[in-house]
Amino acid sequence: MKSYTANLINSVALVLLGLWGYFGSDTPSPTALIPVFAGVVLFALGFGIKKENKTVAHIAVVLTLLILIAMLKPLTAAIGRDDQGALIRVIIMMLTSAYALAAFIKSFVDARKKK
Repeated sequence: MKSYTANLINSVALVLLGLWGYFGSDTPSPTALIPVFAGVVLFALGFGIKKENKTVAHIAVVLTLLILIAMLKPLTAAIGRDDQGALIRVIIMMLTSAYALAAFIKSFVDARKKK
């Protein structure tokens, strides 16, 4: 799969699951919208990724890695609260982020091999 497709899937997952977490909560917190904002930024970066802009791709990689790392806190919180819905949402966001990160790394390696 192309890196821009993986990025698109990741950005859509972050937006949809982040909104679900925010609006589905009895006590919504603005921090639940962080994945939504990150997803919107990644979606916007997708156009540059598709045009193979190296700088945009590297920015997207760093943001994706930060999102993946940042998801550890909500993961531990969902486990601590024994909240299965939140746990599933966070795991899906982490999996899509990890997949997008792997796709980016693969595209960087393939580009390097072409040189």
